[in-house]
Amino acid sequence: MTIQNHTLGFPRVGLRRELKKALESYWAGNSSQADLLAVGRELRARHWQQQKDAGVDLLPVGDFAWYDHVLTTSLMLGNVPPRHQNTDGSVDLDTLFRLGRGRAPGGEPVAAAEMTKWFNTNYHYMVPEFVQGMQFRLSWTQLLEEVDEALALGHRVKPVLLGPVTYLWLGKVKGEPFNRLSLLPDILPVYQQLLAELARRGVEWVQIDEPALALELPAEWLNAFRPAYATLQGQIKLLLTTYFDSIGHNLETITTLPVQGLHVDLVQGKDDIASLNASIPADWLLSLGVINGRNVWRADLSSWFDRLQPLVDRRQQLWIGSSCSLLHSPIDLSVETRLDAEVKSWFAFALQKCAELSLLSNALNTNDAASLEAWSAPIRARQTSTRVHNATVAQRLAAVTAKDSLRNNGYPLRAEAQRRRFRLPAWPTTTIGSFPQTPEIRGLRLDFRQGRLDGGRYRSGIAEHIKQAIAEQECLGLDVLVHGEAERNDMVEYFGENLDGFVFSQNGWVQSYGSRCVKPPVIIGDVSRPGAITVEWAKYAQSLTDKPVKGMLTGPVTILCWSFLREDVSRETIARQIALALRDEVADLEKAGIGIIQIDEPALREGLPLHQSDWAAYLAWAVEAFRLSAAVVRDDTQIHTHMCYCEFNDIMPAIAALDADVITIETSRSDMELLESFEEFAYPNEIGPGVYDIHSPNVPDVGEIEALLLKAAQRIPPERLWVNPDCGLKTRGWAETRQALANMVQAAQNLRNAKA
Repeated sequence: MTIQNHTLGFPRVGLRRELKKALESYWAGNSSQADLLAVGRELRARHWQQQKDAGVDLLPVGDFAWYDHVLTTSLMLGNVPPRHQNTDGSVDLDTLFRLGRGRAPGGEPVAAAEMTKWFNTNYHYMVPEFVQGMQFRLSWTQLLEEVDEALALGHRVKPVLLGPVTYLWLGKVKGEPFNRLSLLPDILPVYQQLLAELARRGVEWVQIDEPALALELPAEWLNAFRPAYATLQGQIKLLLTTYFDSIGHNLETITTLPVQGLHVDLVQGKDDIASLNASIPADWLLSLGVINGRNVWRADLSSWFDRLQPLVDRRQQLWIGSSCSLLHSPIDLSVETRLDAEVKSWFAFALQKCAELSLLSNALNTNDAASLEAWSAPIRARQTSTRVHNATVAQRLAAVTAKDSLRNNGYPLRAEAQRRRFRLPAWPTTTIGSFPQTPEIRGLRLDFRQGRLDGGRYRSGIAEHIKQAIAEQECLGLDVLVHGEAERNDMVEYFGENLDGFVFSQNGWVQSYGSRCVKPPVIIGDVSRPGAITVEWAKYAQSLTDKPVKGMLTGPVTILCWSFLREDVSRETIARQIALALRDEVADLEKAGIGIIQIDEPALREGLPLHQSDWAAYLAWAVEAFRLSAAVVRDDTQIHTHMCYCEFNDIMPAIAALDADVITIETSRSDMELLESFEEFAYPNEIGPGVYDIHSPNVPDVGEIEALLLKAAQRIPPERLWVNPDCGLKTRGWAETRQALANMVQAAQNLRNAKA
């Protein structure tokens, strides 16, 4: 038996974010659709060849997406809501972009589809919409076209397809309520048609992704897999692919399915290899995900060899692969020139992970453990590096008591003190934090970073942009202001740059959604704050106005979830270290006269374990970390938090337990539906439901915003409602930002006048 290797997917955006730039150029009308398509073809060809050159045996095809792979699946199935359709019923690239962002070069602006997190990652997908009686057809053949491309280039391919049950699980019912699982028989013929086309092209294996099998599914959903795969069997070999957690709890169902292989994530999941081997049918291919697709650490291949070698002669068909798609990893470590040699030796990006697969499969095939020793040596040496552990941090963490996470008084008493201090009107208006990151701002930071601008001129430039942001907000009539975050490159990276225990890449970009990319910091050791981070600019902004200016921080759980984590300590330990560092920052902001401090936690739900039975333990330490960062302030200092693009209903007790005075949330894409959770739970504190979607370039009119606020007032008492956008405004331009905020302020004023 020869062990083969494969990846489950590869980053799409390109080493220099070529796809991002091509998309934004097309959306702006600066290039043609033909230009965009050419960039996509070039990237796919390059990435296939790079993986092949690194030693990958079977190349994934269908992992490329123009915006999001779930959205690609919706178009494949012909699931296009009427508001996004072309007038002639056709489906094209502009249809896809209208779904994703509410606007495309062709067609009229409309409300974009809802967006939320892909399982427990920081990748976002477009939520499929389902209505009763809808019909499906194969209307988008991107996968077939890309398979033809790869075959023409001479590659061995393994098409990648999102499975039918997971697709339905990820969607939402719109309009009249019904069970969306009832649509399964209607979408299966499209999958059959697609599989038949792939078989006709001589494809042997199809990777059919069903990550929902890592969840603790309701019985009805778990039982749906049998009839689904009974319908799909027979045309082509199916590799049932799971990832992000263990699947042992669903193995009894999985082993009865008529598929020919199973992929299991052995990095995030903790399934026992010997038990898996014994449980699945002897004639199945077993694919083991051993190279972490969600982190940047070099693998200890020697350790993996020891774990896998006993299986080599016991399994008829054995593959090794990435744990999940490499979508969540940066592309190439070799272009990083600023990491010192020791730290760089600890890392592996997507191309290096491909090489790891090749090294490990070759070693297993030749029974040559010694060939892996040189690769594994640096990551083993890290265990004793002096850059990892800080005794002072450990001592401070050990001294934390339960009292450190408690405010002096409960919300009702705090609210009275805050009302006396701030005297805000009804329907108070604010924004979430950032203002447009203009080319001038980005150029200023780049010039400073590359040494073309000295510190004095850089600071003067940033001060001018903060001054402009304050003036714009005062002119608009906003009630609580922000400084605009001109000095910040990213809401996590900025804090990581100012905390000990972090390092940064130059080109470590990963896709968040659409054209939005982030460059997560890497936590390599214990975290601490060497000095104040945000205080100086917050003080300066507050000196420019009599209105309150919010201090803006990213919360401990979000910094945790949006960084590449060290793997030698628990997530809880890292979160508490970050919380103590932020606690010092909160205290310093308060001492500097900042009376409203926002600690964003958009990743709170994203960090949930996939197994619901593990939620309580996670939420306990996650909530404690937030409270530890915030509970140092007086009663009349108002703590805000912000969350976006997630479902709240099943974690409402934890959200309430954060004990923030005000929570702002994303609700506009769901038409305020998300407020149902807060109403049913009787959420006790103040809420700012987002009244317009900042990820779409569309500008809402006053009537739309008023209507949303009145909907919100049906669920939450108006005296506890704030008025704000869905999220920060860094990705928008000033013209649309001014108009949208002017309309938002006018809507709030209209409601105040109506009450008067």
